[in-house]
Amino acid sequence: MTLFLVSLAVLVGGYFIYGLFVERVIGCEPKRVMPCYSKQDGVDYMPLPTWKVFLIQFLNIAGLGPIFGAIMGVMYGPAAFLWIVFGTIFAGAVHDFLSGVISIRRDGASLPEIVGAELGAGVKQLMRVFSLALMVLVGAVFILTPAELIAGMTPGWMDSTFWIIAIFVYYMLATLLPIDKLIGNIYPVFGLALLFMAVGIMSVLIFGDVAIPDGISDGLYNRSPSAGSMPLFPMMFVSIACGAISGFHATQSPMMARCLKNERLARPVFYGAMVAEGIVALIWAAAAIAFTGGYGELSAFLSEHGGTAGLVHAISIDWLGAFGGVLAILGVVAAPITTGDTALRSARLIAADFMRYQQKTVVRRLVVSVPIFALTFFIMQIDFAILWRYFAWCNQTLAVFTLWAVTVYLARHHKFYWLTMLPALFMTCVCTSYILYAPEGLSFRYDVSIMLSLLTAAAALAWFVKKQYFTKKILSPLD
Repeated sequence: MTLFLVSLAVLVGGYFIYGLFVERVIGCEPKRVMPCYSKQDGVDYMPLPTWKVFLIQFLNIAGLGPIFGAIMGVMYGPAAFLWIVFGTIFAGAVHDFLSGVISIRRDGASLPEIVGAELGAGVKQLMRVFSLALMVLVGAVFILTPAELIAGMTPGWMDSTFWIIAIFVYYMLATLLPIDKLIGNIYPVFGLALLFMAVGIMSVLIFGDVAIPDGISDGLYNRSPSAGSMPLFPMMFVSIACGAISGFHATQSPMMARCLKNERLARPVFYGAMVAEGIVALIWAAAAIAFTGGYGELSAFLSEHGGTAGLVHAISIDWLGAFGGVLAILGVVAAPITTGDTALRSARLIAADFMRYQQKTVVRRLVVSVPIFALTFFIMQIDFAILWRYFAWCNQTLAVFTLWAVTVYLARHHKFYWLTMLPALFMTCVCTSYILYAPEGLSFRYDVSIMLSLLTAAAALAWFVKKQYFTKKILSPLD
């Protein structure tokens, strides 16, 4: 219990202390003319109430990662709690906040345009393809999972196929309609469900008759039953993903950068939403071991009761009763749905930015969206387990590109670039070692994978130093 409460307090404190420091480094300007006014089009660029912007941003980024990912990640042991807390404060929230601010300053530019402006035209083209692929992958993954969850709570004729079709139709409408019509009106309902889920489970953890056997006094060693083949580094850092840092978030920040009414609101919206997601991840990580009784028991429960979905269902019903449990499960369902819909909307915006294709009319939005819908449907036919593994790696790799782009931006503007350079180096090692070592990757030996990942990070650092030296953009990190 102590580890959970301390972690919760540090997360909240991180928003007020480190978040304020990051805000001062980037220098938010309250008098800046915002894209929602300068480019208002009634579809994607429009001022929205701050509470709606925050809620949309939070629901956009809080997919299955902070729930399913946190449960899978905590199997590696108490190190998961530390990564959720410090990863959120020093990496994920900084990544989301600064990518959102830079998008504001580039008139709501999408992520590939931001990264390309800092890392070059070649990287821009790569990021356009990579980002679009990830958005479609997210859309496909987050149709299948909520459909299965809802099918388990509804009559037999409303099976997973029925819900796949229903969710897909909703995603198409959310992609095409002006942001204030469907997303702006339905997200408060989803937000209420997600909030009830988080508060309900956390209340049981703190005030209920449960113990959280975190085991931190025994050390941070790997508790996974497959520790020999699934080392804590880098596997845990990819498994938790959205609960600490996620490249997908930087694709969502520009969407809200087009609706935010003042730059001084960027920290509450972007940094704050990531801290809120870290809290959700912390809650579910603690709930998983508290409910099952320990790390070994958690592994056994997952293998015997239908994996993470079975555990989420069992925790919700057992701790909150039938009615409360259903509401909690609806909160879990809301998380992927409110990520999948905006993933496809982001795909439309990325493609439209790339083609410089105006999106005011629904016909023009259909021209861009129909191929995206078709590709999403095709990808849905691939085995879910394969989709999820590659989604996790692609997600973290996108974070690497974003962190390096923001680092170059900070350096060019004579700001404290160590804020993002250190997380960029760390995540470069994580992603490189994962793809080299993992079974779905190149299956290299572990020691070779680690060595090559360190060399890759060193090469990235050398590139950064050389770029800054020859362009003569900076003199020191503290300029």
